[in-house]
Amino acid sequence: MITLTRPEGSLPGDLDVSRRGLAGLFFAGYAVAAVSAQAEPITTDASGLVTETVSLPNGLPAFVARPAGKGRHPAVIVVSEIFGVHEYIRDVARRLAKAGYVAIAPAFFHRAGDPAGLSDFPAIMKIVATATDAQVQGDLTATIQWLRAQPFTGKGKLGITGFCWGGAVVWMAAAAHKDIGAGVAWYGRLAVPPKPAETDPTRKYPIEMVSALQAPVLGLYGGKDQGIPLETVEAMRAELAAKGPKGSQIVVYPDSQHGFHADYRPSYDPIAAADGWARLLAHFKANGVG
Repeated sequence: MITLTRPEGSLPGDLDVSRRGLAGLFFAGYAVAAVSAQAEPITTDASGLVTETVSLPNGLPAFVARPAGKGRHPAVIVVSEIFGVHEYIRDVARRLAKAGYVAIAPAFFHRAGDPAGLSDFPAIMKIVATATDAQVQGDLTATIQWLRAQPFTGKGKLGITGFCWGGAVVWMAAAAHKDIGAGVAWYGRLAVPPKPAETDPTRKYPIEMVSALQAPVLGLYGGKDQGIPLETVEAMRAELAAKGPKGSQIVVYPDSQHGFHADYRPSYDPIAAADGWARLLAHFKANGVG
C-alpha cells in the first residue's frame, strides 16, 4: 500500500508499495496511489437518489448526487483530495444526498488529467499543481452558478466541505464566496510548509485569510498528522478566536493521522470519522445550510 501521511500526499520516503489483492478496489474506482489492501470502504447505495455527471458553465465536469423527487434541497460542494473525483469522493456525495443535500463534486484537475488512476506521486503532483487558487475559485464560481440555476437547489446559503488538498480549498472558498454559508475543512493545510512543494509565490494560506472569512468554518484535524504540525493548528485556533466569524471552530482528534476520514486508506479512524461527520451535519444545520 502507499500510506499518505501529509496534506498534499506523501514524499517518496513515506511510500511502502504492495499491490497484491487490490484489483477489486481499483476497478471500483478508488485512487490507485492510496488504497489499502485491508480497506473495507463504506459503500452508500444510490437508492432514492439521482446521480449523474454534469457539465458546469465553464465546461468542467462534476459529479452530482441528490434526493430523487420534486422539491428544493440545500446544496453542499465537495472538494476532493489530490486524487480527484474517485469513488471515495462520489460516496461522500451520496452520503450527503442521503442526508437531504444536493452534493456536487467538481473535477478540478480535469484540464490536466485524472490523478486517480496514477501511482506515480510526482506525476500526480504535477497535475495538482495546475489547479491554482485563482483557477479553483473560478471553478467554484461556475459551480455556484450551476447550482443556483437548478430547480432542485434551495435558495439559501451553500455548504462546502473538502479533504486534504480540498480542506485548504474550503478555508479559501469561505473567504472568497458570499454564497457560502458554512464550511467544513478536513485536515487541510493551514500555513506554508517548511519546504513548499508548489511553485506559485503568490499563493495564500488559510491562516492568512481568517479576517476575510465570510462564513464559519469547522476545521477537523488529526493530532498525529505528520504534515500539519499541531502548533499551526493551535495558531489557526487563536486566529479564529480573534478574527474569525462566529461559529468557527477547530477540533483535533489526538490519536488520528492525516486522512482519518478516508475509509479506503490505512489511516482511516472510524471513530474520529463518525464524530467528524456528525459535527459536519450539525455545523451545516446550525449555520443555515439544511
